[in-house]
Amino acid sequence: MRITVKHETRYFYKTPPKSIVQILRLTPRSHEGQHVLSWRIDCDADCHLKKNEDAFGNITHTLTVDRPVENMTLTVEGDVETFDTAGVVRNAVERFDPLVFLRETSLTTPSAAIRELAARSTSIETLDRMHDLMKAIHGHMTFDTGATNVETSAGEAWELGRGVCQDYAHIFIAAARCAGVPARFVSGHFFRSDDVVDQVAGHAWAEVYIEDLGWVGFDPANSVCLYENHIRIACGLDYLYAAPVRGARIAGAGETMRVNVAVAQASVQLQS
Repeated sequence: MRITVKHETRYFYKTPPKSIVQILRLTPRSHEGQHVLSWRIDCDADCHLKKNEDAFGNITHTLTVDRPVENMTLTVEGDVETFDTAGVVRNAVERFDPLVFLRETSLTTPSAAIRELAARSTSIETLDRMHDLMKAIHGHMTFDTGATNVETSAGEAWELGRGVCQDYAHIFIAAARCAGVPARFVSGHFFRSDDVVDQVAGHAWAEVYIEDLGWVGFDPANSVCLYENHIRIACGLDYLYAAPVRGARIAGAGETMRVNVAVAQASVQLQS
């Protein structure tokens, strides 16, 4: 499947900051499940953009704005050819032993309820247990964009029973690690089968390491394994390691941000 993505982030400031520095994880890499045909990042402010890689092998860009701006628009767009690999992620850049991804973080520290969730499946095979876990999370949680924020932990989201794809992924990761299965957070994009093009944000899911298979993607928000509708962009221990944009500014006040993401098959015309 050929997927076209256009991701716009608009910033508005009541009091312009003196300078802005952001780390962007917005650019995908090619691997067996996807081939990046074209991709670019544009910013309408006078800025410097430097390409690099982080410790996990994600492509990063450091965006630096050295003068006051009242508003700024960051636009990312490109085409990716995707392939169904039955959920298995092959030939991606791997910098660490899978055991690194057993490490807990503040967002994935398991609560007592998540430990109980991790022990709920009676399946013998690891792959089957991960499928059981995904279904349990999807059945328990209600998708709600107003219930949580980027600082909500897996335990808090599970107790609420509500959240967004980031929360579903954190719960899955926390429970998988409890079960002794290395797991990591993945950010990216998802082409919806109902042909809804405009979205309010990117997507997130999890990958677990299974012997004899390698890394396998599980999307608990949609209760599916990774397939050709997914574009994989960045991975890490949790959201903070794979966040699309993280940064800081000097001075300034009254920042507001608007995000629009359009994900479509390449044959569908996107509106500017």
